Amino acid sequence: MANKDVTDPARMEKIVSLCKRRGFIYQAGELYGGLNGCWDYGPLGAELKRNLKDYWWRKTVQERDDILGMDGAILTHQDVLKASGHVGGFSDPMIDCKTCKGRYRADNLDNLECGRKPSCHPGEHKECELTEPRAFDLMLSTKLGALATDNDPKAVAYLRPETAQSIFVQYKNVLDSNRIKLPFGIAQIGKSFRNEINPRNYTFRSREFEQMEIEFFCRPEDGMRLTDEWLESRLCFYEEIGIPREKLHILDVPDGERAFYSKKTYDIEYEFPFGIQELEGVAYRTDYDLGVHQKGAGKPLEYFDEETKEKFLPHVVEPSAGCDRTVLAMICEAFEEEELTDEKGKKDVRTVMRFAPRMAPIKAGIFPLLKKNEEQVRICREIQKKLQPWMNVFYDDGGAVGRRYRRQDEVGTPFCITVDFDTLGENGEELKDTVTIRHRDSMEQERVPLDSLLQWLLERVR
Repeated sequence: MANKDVTDPARMEKIVSLCKRRGFIYQAGELYGGLNGCWDYGPLGAELKRNLKDYWWRKTVQERDDILGMDGAILTHQDVLKASGHVGGFSDPMIDCKTCKGRYRADNLDNLECGRKPSCHPGEHKECELTEPRAFDLMLSTKLGALATDNDPKAVAYLRPETAQSIFVQYKNVLDSNRIKLPFGIAQIGKSFRNEINPRNYTFRSREFEQMEIEFFCRPEDGMRLTDEWLESRLCFYEEIGIPREKLHILDVPDGERAFYSKKTYDIEYEFPFGIQELEGVAYRTDYDLGVHQKGAGKPLEYFDEETKEKFLPHVVEPSAGCDRTVLAMICEAFEEEELTDEKGKKDVRTVMRFAPRMAPIKAGIFPLLKKNEEQVRICREIQKKLQPWMNVFYDDGGAVGRRYRRQDEVGTPFCITVDFDTLGENGEELKDTVTIRHRDSMEQERVPLDSLLQWLLERVR
């Protein structure tokens, strides 16, 4: 097992710099000094995140017969969160430093810096004076309705702290409106909000974040088996998006550290440059969630088995992944500074993002060898028009082709297509109507006929 405390701050600094420089991620509200714990995804980051969500949805919902999708509201009825235990019970321990006026999570001081002396943890500096821990509510609330007042408790609603509760509340409606039997799941991708005391590690721990979550309903006797099956399924998914299994760690959360209602919880962790941290949890939540909502709403949520004539509350296995954390893991895994030596012995460093092709924000760069050659430009534009309905591509005619390659390497484009004089048949008929495709990872090149270009790419980017 790798050491969770091993970090590489210099590598992380380079990744953060590249993300801003090339338009992956920006600080939210940066023009006005930034909004702590909130992030905006730029053009490339939005594409990367969309590719991840689309692939997760395809593998989780479209390619399975036993999972349905939904999209729940972000604003959440307060009674939902009272029943689930979030209202009055969703908090972190917070302490203040009377000296530097900093506020910290009391259970995470070893990972934080003292406001007066960053080389120390809070409480270690001789002038530190920490208060006793107190509960800090993590939920963000608002008032609904034009006539709502601060003194009207019925007007309170919350920005949901997790996507799971809307699934549990709608479980019966989904069951009744679809011809589906146990075991079955409901999947959702959506925003959640937590008023974190100390947002940290770039986008890893934020106040606004996106989840990719499944609630898989089953018979009680199947819960433990399905938990193990879902763990393996999720590990395979990460491999498919470019995160190798050897960089993933499975924490079997021991008794006493799991949520009180969980009979089994696995944390899937990744080796970030800031240490090994959780990407996803796979938890066997038993029938706790449906039980508390059945009691809270006073309405039956039992499942009736037509074959056995049994009526019971289904148990739930929950694979819950952080979308933003997974995007960050893909970026960290893809980033590489590769030292190259040319034929003259001159050394150079190539910055390359080795995204899995299906995740890459741009699938192909399209270049005319000479931008002043009207026929090459015409063919490039035709290629661009043909590929755009199927994938995100980028036309570039600025500078030498080598520089264009490097620009695409830095944003992770797996293939670059060059239209040259061979394409026009000026060097013979043998290579006419073919293009050069250059591979990002190996930098090797091959010729592909124009009429099979789309199929060639689709086979490699899906």
